[in-house]
Amino acid sequence: MTSDALRRFTEQERAVLRIVQEDLPDSITPYADIAETAGMKESEVLDLLRGMAATGAIRRFGASLRHQKAGFAHNAMVAWIVSPEDADAAGKKAAEHPLVSHCYYRPSPAPDWPYELYTMIHGRSVDEYKEVIASLRAATVLRECAVLESLREMKKTSMIYF
Repeated sequence: MTSDALRRFTEQERAVLRIVQEDLPDSITPYADIAETAGMKESEVLDLLRGMAATGAIRRFGASLRHQKAGFAHNAMVAWIVSPEDADAAGKKAAEHPLVSHCYYRPSPAPDWPYELYTMIHGRSVDEYKEVIASLRAATVLRECAVLESLREMKKTSMIYF
């Protein structure tokens, strides 16, 4: 376990994170609204968020696009066979593709499931996500995969930490 995993958040950080992990206030002054709710000054909220981003406590702060509503209704989790020594380079290259939203390396504990690199690919059509698979094959050592098409979304929410 790294020291990052052991980070303790202050009460002020928790107060701000409780607010920003939900939808931001729909106003012309969202950070002032957050500050008022958290009992802080707007500049303190901004400094706190910048500081947590700089230390890696939060990865990013930005908008989330609902891909189905934006026309990306054809999605697939693609599980790839990859050797451990090739996983980092192949994963990095796959993660660079704009239609890949998630890329994970997960060693398989099961001998009958040899897939260890997972990419979530989004497309406007089945052909579009299949083109992404073909481009990843061409640009990496990735060859053999299992395509798990999304049939319907059962749940999609951001994690609530505080």
